[in-house]
Amino acid sequence: MSNYIFELSDNVTRKSVSYKNRFGIKIAADLYLPKNFDESKKHKAVIIGAPYGGVKEQGSGIYAQNMAERGFVALAFDPSFNGYSSGEPRHLSSPDLFVEDFSAAVDYVGTRSFVDRNQIGVIGMCGSGGFAISAAQVDRRIKAVATVSMYDISRAQRNGFKDSLTEEDRNRILDEIAEQRYAEFEDNTPVLTQRGAPIGFDEHTDPIGREFGEFYSTPRGYHHNSLTQFTVTSSMSFMNFPLLTYIKSISPRPILFIMGEHAHSRYFSEDAYELAANPKELCIVPNAGHVDLYDKTNLIPFDKLESFFTENLK
Repeated sequence: MSNYIFELSDNVTRKSVSYKNRFGIKIAADLYLPKNFDESKKHKAVIIGAPYGGVKEQGSGIYAQNMAERGFVALAFDPSFNGYSSGEPRHLSSPDLFVEDFSAAVDYVGTRSFVDRNQIGVIGMCGSGGFAISAAQVDRRIKAVATVSMYDISRAQRNGFKDSLTEEDRNRILDEIAEQRYAEFEDNTPVLTQRGAPIGFDEHTDPIGREFGEFYSTPRGYHHNSLTQFTVTSSMSFMNFPLLTYIKSISPRPILFIMGEHAHSRYFSEDAYELAANPKELCIVPNAGHVDLYDKTNLIPFDKLESFFTENLK
């Protein structure tokens, strides 16, 4: 069985690569190049970050392959502590580390002889949308940013879905995390969040849970490295470090927000779009939900992504 949820295109080559981020963590990535690629010339590059809990063998690989078919150098990577990237304990997440992973990817592609350092863009899917924006706020080597089905993980952790957490709710969660830190300090066994893949679902499952389950827990999207779980104590960092504080500083570099018409996560993209300075664009995909834009190539607006990066990476 293939390690990937999609077939490799005859029009691209895929190479497994690795490099270290500034924390010394070895990042596992796949480099996609167009077939008959001319390494003697300088090319535009696009870096793709996976959904929160996802890995490069899933949606981000699909995006990288399609962008390579359109002539871009494309890199899909596994986040630190996850997938085939290194780092212990496994399945830790961190706003600083996951933002750093984008800059480390820029380090890698920007030192390839066939990449123009002034023509590097990023695509962030789901949670990586927030990390991609946060990276671009301080890493000016990123010349254009696109997000797809964006989640602002810091906001989601601190405020709950659609900002539904009260201060009492948040304090209760933080108290539980504090107790968990004591437990893990004493027995060195990190506890993961609940409902990891494979996620059980049926006709009674809430619509959002079912949407994720139908991807991560069926042959459509299942991958053994994509548990969709992180260490419980990771939430503390996200609650304390907002990702999009300096989004206006990305201007005059452009941001493209892509979201499904029916996505439960629409408010993240809509609110970030309002916060961002020009140039910015909001692209709404008709008849699409949140997870549809992970892998349904008939819905994903690759023509839009191609024109956005072709126009803005120059």
